[in-house]
Amino acid sequence: MSSCTLRAEPAAILASPQQHEGKFRNPVPMFKLGTADTAKLMWTFFFNKPDGTVPTKAVPVQALSQAQLLAAPDNTLFRLGHSTLLLKLNGQFFLTDPVFSERASPVQWAGPKRFHQPPISIADLPPIKAVILSHNHYDHLDYAAVLELAAKTEHFVAPLGVGDTLVEWGIPKEKVQQFDWWQGTTIADVKLVATPSQHFSGRGLFDGNKTLWASWVIEAPEVRVFFSGDSGYFDGFKKIGEKYGPFDLTMIETGAYDKQWPDIHMQPEETLQAHLDLQGKWLLPVHNGTFDLGLHVWHEPFDRIAGLAEKQGVDMTTPQMGEALNLKQPHHGEKWWLPVLQQELTE
Repeated sequence: MSSCTLRAEPAAILASPQQHEGKFRNPVPMFKLGTADTAKLMWTFFFNKPDGTVPTKAVPVQALSQAQLLAAPDNTLFRLGHSTLLLKLNGQFFLTDPVFSERASPVQWAGPKRFHQPPISIADLPPIKAVILSHNHYDHLDYAAVLELAAKTEHFVAPLGVGDTLVEWGIPKEKVQQFDWWQGTTIADVKLVATPSQHFSGRGLFDGNKTLWASWVIEAPEVRVFFSGDSGYFDGFKKIGEKYGPFDLTMIETGAYDKQWPDIHMQPEETLQAHLDLQGKWLLPVHNGTFDLGLHVWHEPFDRIAGLAEKQGVDMTTPQMGEALNLKQPHHGEKWWLPVLQQELTE
């Protein structure tokens, strides 16, 4: 499997079909708000959000210990929050988009604050075989978490350019691998393939789309799962499903959507269609339940995707944060957000 390891050479970036004039781009032109609409949106987002985007009652979390994780059987998943998922595969631990900080923000005194604490601290995590990164937005790439994970993580796997950021932060370059779409590696007999997504990147005012974004195929000896990272709906899901499906579980973003940014995040109806395109057997909706990153009420993504899945007969799992999920025999899980909502309504 072809790869681009360590620092992304300029020639490799220039050769990427996703790169044009120094920036990465999606295969199709993206929707853009006008200047006035963008200013209005920013004002609404920071100063005039609707009620209900943050829960007023505690989100249930099942605390985890290192001993529990080490004793867990292979092919087990633990959702730690937002898009952070811990998978035990082939006796090793793989961690997606680790965000453990209090806020998904460039500063910790402002920005979207966690609804709940992680089920386990980084210090208590067992050794991590690989951290799998989808892109460099603050709710997916947490500087403090990456630095704390460095000592206990053997590999960091990322899209083109994101690996360079890790090395600049001080991650030893021999631990870092970075890939274009359809490239990947195999670690501990687990195949990791960076696959297309429809999104964007940037952590500041001047680095927009300087690094690539990706979804990931994660194929272990006994299970195959898909991690969407962030993406709008596009025909790439069908192509991924045709090449690598069927998947035992798809972990697909369902949250922080809005009609004002229609092609970088998916409405729940599109999440369900992406799951079908991927030839998924079970759906786990992620990118929800931890941070306030949209204009919808906090529980709406769960309500909508659960209703759609039931209507179309799609098996969907909604484990609590920290709850173990058997990837070979998933369970539907309780609709844990409903008691929280009921408590809010009876205040």
